[in-house]
Amino acid sequence: MGESSTLEVGGIRLVHDVSGPPEGPPLVLLHALGEDATHWTEISAAFAAHWRVYALDLRGHGRSDWPGDYSVESMRDDVLGVLDALGLRRVDLIGHSLGGLVAYLFAQEHPERVGRLVLEDVSVPEPRKPVAPVRPEGELTFDWDMVVAIRKQIDTPDPAWSDRLDRITAPTLVVAGGSASHIPQHRVVEWTRRLPDARVVTIPAGHLVHAAEPTAFIEVVLAFLTPPRTQPR
Repeated sequence: MGESSTLEVGGIRLVHDVSGPPEGPPLVLLHALGEDATHWTEISAAFAAHWRVYALDLRGHGRSDWPGDYSVESMRDDVLGVLDALGLRRVDLIGHSLGGLVAYLFAQEHPERVGRLVLEDVSVPEPRKPVAPVRPEGELTFDWDMVVAIRKQIDTPDPAWSDRLDRITAPTLVVAGGSASHIPQHRVVEWTRRLPDARVVTIPAGHLVHAAEPTAFIEVVLAFLTPPRTQPR
């Protein structure tokens, strides 16, 4: 898991795990809705051989604050605050599901800060029929109010999310989960038509690609990111 560290960004405590050589090029991992940095443990260990890996707990998740104020845009801005606090000018960025949404919004808002972008089973923004989320029983490791707020945004995305996709300049790898995923795969493949430099690789593992097929996921992403580049910090 690496070493845990806490930063305060805009009055919000944000926790991240860091591993790998301090001189390595920075790689940031953003988890899915209801998960946290620990869901990247196996992936972080593989990349920490060459990269300086930062796995974040997004607000409302895990060890970070649960402030009751939630939006995808606030999570995007939290990422910027973390990078600024760490002195990271340019990073490679991997996001899964909600983390992928946060990642591509960050990449369109701050294209100069992203070297390469990896989106794990993430669809292009498109309205969908709302389905009321059902709260799991027992104690949660995330704020349920966050789930309700974020799901509303995902169901009816801001048109600007789509309109500004052409601002993303980073070479992009999209790892699709195939027919076993609940994400419509035609909307995942759509990235190749919406971005100037995007490719899609399908690993038929369902939505949780990196958890179900970690070896295949690591191999595909390593091939995209390697060789690690010296990046300004």
